[in-house]
Amino acid sequence: MSDPIEDFKAEVRDRLDDNGRDKDFAALSNQWMAKSFGRKYSYNFRAFGRPIIQYPQDMVAMQELIWDTQPDFIIETGIAHGGSLIWYAGLLEVNAACGGPKDARILGIDIDIRAHNRAEIEKHPLARRIDMIQGSSIDAGIVGQVKEAAAKYKNIMVILDSNHTHEHVYEELKAYAPLTSVGNYCVVFDTIVEDIPDDLHTDRNWGTGDNPKTAVKAYLAEDDRFETVTAVDNKLLISVAPEGYLRRTK
Repeated sequence: MSDPIEDFKAEVRDRLDDNGRDKDFAALSNQWMAKSFGRKYSYNFRAFGRPIIQYPQDMVAMQELIWDTQPDFIIETGIAHGGSLIWYAGLLEVNAACGGPKDARILGIDIDIRAHNRAEIEKHPLARRIDMIQGSSIDAGIVGQVKEAAAKYKNIMVILDSNHTHEHVYEELKAYAPLTSVGNYCVVFDTIVEDIPDDLHTDRNWGTGDNPKTAVKAYLAEDDRFETVTAVDNKLLISVAPEGYLRRTK
């Protein structure tokens, strides 16, 4: 007798594989992404009350990964309004309520934590799971502080979402990806920059050939401890992180 739960999982896997082969579907998704990027679509959402500047599809993907891996420590570069810190802290709270790590925390790093954003984050009910460090995420002193904090934990997830130039993300990967626990994820956001027209982000100092995706490819060419999880890309299709969901395998 077949197991209906496993049957459904297999059905989903088959569907995702089919998505990965459907070039027309992928092209349509890329077209939609370019249009939405130009309209600042990701700026329209909130996580437990705070602006998150993310696509809902990636928010759901992160929920799945955080539930599946049950991290006791998350490192995130880039804070902005603090919505992502709050979102991940909320997911850690849910994990704890369901038998996961009771004292799980998230550490956010940003070169400029604006006073009004810090105040909103610190007064949020989920702030008890959040720590913040102000400074460049690739500064040696900041990296040292993060490594010292991470040494207390056993199951670490890393999320990179700050300056999106190739050089900066590459340095972040070298500094923080090795802190990722085996079986957990290092997620690199805004790899989509490589796949959309440069005229959609003329106010930024990154673009085609100089962005998180190029940094990921350079890093993976040197470090064989990670694999790109294409199943996540095939599931989402609408995402700012294509080829950016990296799982540590060894």
